[in-house]
Amino acid sequence: MANRHLSRTVAMQSLYEWDFNDCKDDVTVITERNIQQFAPGLDDPAFIHGLVKGVCDNLAEIDVIIEKTAPEWPINQITVTDRNILRIGIFELQYAKEVPPKVAINEAVELGKTFGGESPKGVRPLSALPSSPSTSSTSAAGEAASAGG
Repeated sequence: MANRHLSRTVAMQSLYEWDFNDCKDDVTVITERNIQQFAPGLDDPAFIHGLVKGVCDNLAEIDVIIEKTAPEWPINQITVTDRNILRIGIFELQYAKEVPPKVAINEAVELGKTFGGESPKGVRPLSALPSSPSTSSTSAAGEAASAGG
């Protein structure tokens, strides 16, 4: 598994645990433990911490983007796993300017294929990913999510 993909996986697992426990636990402690458990010896743990901190620091804005882009998916009805995959993808699209949009979308789709669930309506909430940092259009993300399963 490539380092950045592994890093995104550990970030998603950390955010999942934090979110599952109602955001009460220290996300930094959770992240450190997950790095030690799932990615010992990783070259760049700062990337993981940056993703987790970035999502947490921008959580309200990210959740608004999800709610506006996918109104049929209220944030509390999206599975914890899918919700945090979306949050990472949107953070990378909106705030992490060093990640090309195509990479952020592809990585979110790959995480969704590996860890995400199917919706009752057969549509993955990954379609909520905006196609670029400056637009709320879902065409590119929707196509990527559809192609991904």
